[in-house]
Amino acid sequence: MLDAAIKQQLEQYLKNIKQDVQLVVSLDESKASQDILSLANEISELSNFISVVHDDAASERKPVMTISNPEKGTQIRFAGLPMGHEFTSLVLALLHSGGHPIKLETDTIEQIAQLNKKLDVEIFISLSCQNCPDVVQAFNMMAAINPDIRVTMIDGALFQDEVKNRDIMAVPSVFINGELFGQGRMTLNEILAKVDDGAAKKVADSLNEKTPYDVLVVGGGPGGSAAALYAARKGIRTGVVAKRFGGQVMDTLAIENFISVKRTEGPKLATDLSEHLKEYDVDIITEQQADKLIGSPYTEDGYIHINLESGATLKSKSVILSPGARWREMNVLGEQEYRNKGVAYCPHCDGPLFKGKKTAVIGGGNSGIEAAIDLAGIVEHVTVLEFADTLRADQVLIKKANSMPNINIITMAQTTEVLGDGKRVTSLKYKDRNTNEIKEIELSGIFVQIGLVPNTEWLKDSEVKLSDRGEIEVGNHGETSMPGVFAAGDATTVPYKQIIIAMGEGAKASLGAFDYLIRQS
Repeated sequence: MLDAAIKQQLEQYLKNIKQDVQLVVSLDESKASQDILSLANEISELSNFISVVHDDAASERKPVMTISNPEKGTQIRFAGLPMGHEFTSLVLALLHSGGHPIKLETDTIEQIAQLNKKLDVEIFISLSCQNCPDVVQAFNMMAAINPDIRVTMIDGALFQDEVKNRDIMAVPSVFINGELFGQGRMTLNEILAKVDDGAAKKVADSLNEKTPYDVLVVGGGPGGSAAALYAARKGIRTGVVAKRFGGQVMDTLAIENFISVKRTEGPKLATDLSEHLKEYDVDIITEQQADKLIGSPYTEDGYIHINLESGATLKSKSVILSPGARWREMNVLGEQEYRNKGVAYCPHCDGPLFKGKKTAVIGGGNSGIEAAIDLAGIVEHVTVLEFADTLRADQVLIKKANSMPNINIITMAQTTEVLGDGKRVTSLKYKDRNTNEIKEIELSGIFVQIGLVPNTEWLKDSEVKLSDRGEIEVGNHGETSMPGVFAAGDATTVPYKQIIIAMGEGAKASLGAFDYLIRQS
């Protein structure tokens, strides 16, 4: 199950375990059960603190491996083999259950420990999903701290009947006490804000008390990270506020054009950016959405104000806007009704849920053709619909897609409607732009890959000038139309939305902001 190199590395990690841990396996006659049993036995051989217990009555769902600390009464369950992206979740669950310190702030650990409610958490995942481990690990940490919280990771590909019965069409999908809690990426702080009454107000009150910054960066993607790093190196008070650190990079699986790095993944790059910033005195604030920008001429204290949706206000002498962008939607009838019920935007995350089914990809650019190629190895058939008369993807991708027998590419196709049975997608309608004929394709999943929309709606009432596409207009030094406000990244008018370009623009905007500050009286 585990190769020699992984075993050796895992054995070193497991030396940090200080308390007895039981691996309780509940099995049936399936191959997956035998794989889980083999994995449990191999793990137990690596530490004297770990033992394997057979108890088929411990769980109705099978196969399941429960990581239990009998002394503390904690339980973390894996329904399915936790390999792929979830192997790290397994290792951390073992360490935390075995008494290894959890890397959280003391206040956060105390907040989790004091939650006085029983939470039965079920997280449906796919092993190819890069967003799922963060959610699994967040809940697993909660379960390792508070025995009233029980968590089960469920491999949707293995438990297809449950996926179908609960109409799960996107991962991660989280259920608490049988009710849908949320879908998609969520951080520990976001989770606590929803399950802990009054937590949001405490955070807002704390933010209101923060000392004004010299530079406040709005957005935690590559552009915002570079801007914050360059500002912090100048020795000035620097802050970052973002809904989530990493931005859209967190939804990017393979990155192969980042200079000097042959290949990496979005979540890893985001982690590397965060670790780099932590080497400097940067105040990173996440799970907060900017709501309004007020320029210094209109504030009594002379600072630029960033109002947040939580009700808090952050103040700064200068601001760098790097709010990034999000996937563009089709804006057709049925899209919102069937969002996460067949309409999806992340083929890497949700693709495995459509195994053996017919799907469509909307968009013929690099993202669309890459999505089609990835899906073709999982699903029965992929139809690519491109609005224009030619594909915009790189020729190497087009050649690869054309060589795959279960990919069909249709150009001059305008998607007009998503159809379903009320619970899930059943078909898609499109107009043949050559003949104006409306055609229908029966399918189960639609993956939308048609570009980006800048996250700038909250700036429309400010004095920051936006283009007709909603992008922030910037000058040669990253400056905007508002004094003291600079911008960088995918939300600006700078062409070519690439990670490396966003980083360069972030650095430039930061230098521009510093030059602005030193010229102020």
